Amino acid sequence: MDVTQIPFVKHIGIERKEECTLKLEPTLIIQNHIQTIHASAQYALAETQSGLYLQTLFPKYVGQVVPLLRGSTVKYKNPAISTLTAYASVDDEVKGKFISFFERKGRGSIAVHIEVRDEKGTITMIGEFNWFIKRTEK
Repeated sequence: MDVTQIPFVKHIGIERKEECTLKLEPTLIIQNHIQTIHASAQYALAETQSGLYLQTLFPKYVGQVVPLLRGSTVKYKNPAISTLTAYASVDDEVKGKFISFFERKGRGSIAVHIEVRDEKGTITMIGEFNWFIKRTEK
């Protein structure tokens, strides 16, 4: 699935920067009362990036699983006033444990770490997005 085609994602203007990276341009629709990018827009960018990253991390599961965001923890670090880019990562050990458990049980949980940075590389938000992934019924 192309995450940039999700209606809400399109509405706020999230676009691909590179193959596996998303960006968000500062526009009036996502501006808050102090003319910075609204926290909820940054959250949407980060959450969408975490889902895209899972698709690229586990391509063989795409179309065979139902991913559900179970929870997240975020921290806003600096005002966001320029184009934002979200970067995702998962520790190799965490990835290995997820694959092992998922292959045995058909379900599992995994946390994706996200950093949102502006054009200067300043971190505006960090977060951990916790996903529950279950194999679909056949």
